[in-house]
Amino acid sequence: MALKTSSRTDIAPFYVMEVMRAAAAREMAGSEVLHLEVGQPSTPAPEGARERAIAAIENEILGYTSALGMDALRERLSLHYQDWYGVKIGAERIAITMGASGAFTLAFLACFEAGDRVAVPSPGYPCYRNTLKALGVEAVEVPVGYDTRFQPSPSILDDVGPIDGVVVASPSNPTGTMLLPSELTELIRWCKERDVRFISDEIYHGITYGTSAPTAAAEWEEAVVVNSFSKYFSMTGWRLGWLVLPSDLVSPVERLAQNAFIAAASVSQHAALGAFESHSELEGNVERYGVNRTILLEGLPKAGISQLAPADGAFYIWAQVDHLCDDSQNLAQEWLEDLGIAVTPGIDFDPTEGHRFIRFSFAGSTREVEETVHKLTNWASEPSARRKR
Repeated sequence: MALKTSSRTDIAPFYVMEVMRAAAAREMAGSEVLHLEVGQPSTPAPEGARERAIAAIENEILGYTSALGMDALRERLSLHYQDWYGVKIGAERIAITMGASGAFTLAFLACFEAGDRVAVPSPGYPCYRNTLKALGVEAVEVPVGYDTRFQPSPSILDDVGPIDGVVVASPSNPTGTMLLPSELTELIRWCKERDVRFISDEIYHGITYGTSAPTAAAEWEEAVVVNSFSKYFSMTGWRLGWLVLPSDLVSPVERLAQNAFIAAASVSQHAALGAFESHSELEGNVERYGVNRTILLEGLPKAGISQLAPADGAFYIWAQVDHLCDDSQNLAQEWLEDLGIAVTPGIDFDPTEGHRFIRFSFAGSTREVEETVHKLTNWASEPSARRKR
């Protein structure tokens, strides 16, 4: 008889990891891969972060911090909200977490009971629904499309029945779309009127093109905001995020963090303080993303891929490819094997309609993006490219 395995493990895998394994195998065999599958910066942590980390390793004990994080970092994040958004957030409402992933786990545990219903956008980041499911919370997938720029709206939420919470990402992974300030206000008003928890994923703030992303923290003190040092600050492997919490959730999150994580890595917290000293370096990364974004937005239509979500922020293009294939996983495999281009099939982000889409990440080098457009344009001119896979 096999020993028992928890039903909480019955969640979907992250399919992009299969793409990454196949890409790595191709590289090990000596072939080039153009990496447009990975949703992380291709740059190291900024210089200020690296310097602070080295100094901390040489001079600090680096033991446990408070479960809510170092006071100095919480205070620096409070200043960050004043500088970026003009909003006063007390340091006592900020919790430092083990990445945004840890932040979501703590937020979901603190906000919802097993059996609650929480609306999540589809397409959307798969870990929302998978983490909720593992916690016994029903993830209510809310289909969003071109008509609402791949963002939820009050009228869409009206159709999903009673819910206890809603998760919104702006800019979004995988679509890169953002909520306008008026749209964010309307969504929050809808939640206020129905006593629905509003959880705002703001991990891609700072990576926008033309218009800055508004924060839910400026709209409603009861909103739960999730952010991270991974994307704008280019510190994915340092596993450091934060929560902005309503006052009544600070103590519950602290107790959960004490028991689940003890504390985020202290060396990463020291490094994060230095990241704020590297603004010009980080803005240079965003400028490169902007160049790469333009190359794809102008180049993909020449390769016959013209149905694209508005890429307001983050570093993704969400492209409709169902005129080229019946299953974007097959198309992604073909592009990797024949062209050396690694992309993410949409099934990760939308279990129902994702087979019609592919996500391009433009977080890498401009050379990779230019070469991808060149190869796809040549591929599109071949007769075989016009046959559905």
